[in-house]
Amino acid sequence: MTSPTATLLISCPDQRGLVAKFANFIYSNGGNIIHADQHTDFAAGLFLTRIEWQLDGFNLPREFIAPAFNAIAQPLSAKWEIRFSDTVPRIAIWVSRQDHCLFDLIWRQRAQEFIAEISLIISNHSNLKVVAEQFNIDFQHIPINKDNKSEKEAQQIELLRQYKIDLVVLAKYMQIVSADFINQFPQIINIHHSFLPAFIGANPYHRAFERGVKIIGATAHYATADLDAGPIIEQDVVRVSHRDEVDDLVRKGKDLERVVLARAVRSHLQNRVLVYGNRTVVFE
Repeated sequence: MTSPTATLLISCPDQRGLVAKFANFIYSNGGNIIHADQHTDFAAGLFLTRIEWQLDGFNLPREFIAPAFNAIAQPLSAKWEIRFSDTVPRIAIWVSRQDHCLFDLIWRQRAQEFIAEISLIISNHSNLKVVAEQFNIDFQHIPINKDNKSEKEAQQIELLRQYKIDLVVLAKYMQIVSADFINQFPQIINIHHSFLPAFIGANPYHRAFERGVKIIGATAHYATADLDAGPIIEQDVVRVSHRDEVDDLVRKGKDLERVVLARAVRSHLQNRVLVYGNRTVVFE
């Protein structure tokens, strides 16, 4: 679609007439809704919706949309955000030594599977600098350990500000991001195998092989202060059998990690993910 659009992501206490109120805001200002989806979480008493409309012919200039909608949202105790389709987000990808998710994201971005600029790669090792150079992406090597963590995270935060980063993707970044860092920069997507919490730590596939598991999986989620426990965006699984060796499990796991991370990043960039509490609604 070449015509720019605006998207509202809204959550608020459930009550009558919400769909009409939100749709009328767009209609009364000359907007044409092209996508609308909604979900009611009855247990939480919340109404959640995603509404996208064309900006061509919309009467309100962009800078006036947010304050105008806030006049409607505030009496409803609504939490909301607005995003525009022609705003190109800037991504920083964080890696350690594994390259499979990094290559996959770069290839998909180059193929325009999602619209974003990969502006920066940060790593606690120098191994993947050659990949950054190959694709002409700035690379920062920041060795980090428990003794220098605060200092190095401050350096990382400064780089995110310098590069005007909108989203950090932990593409097999084998370091724990501190709660303080996440408080300063909460827009972080992480990927990991889905054996957690059963097989934590190093070599999970080896221990899963020893247990004779029948499925393996991958999970992409937003990072929070609770390790690997943030709101889940995307998951997938594949069956394995007694004929699969450890190398087969690792290969299948990497395939899943590529696909699951790409789906999560694409959903985020397309403004389809609405977080509430420790859960998400991912609108199709």
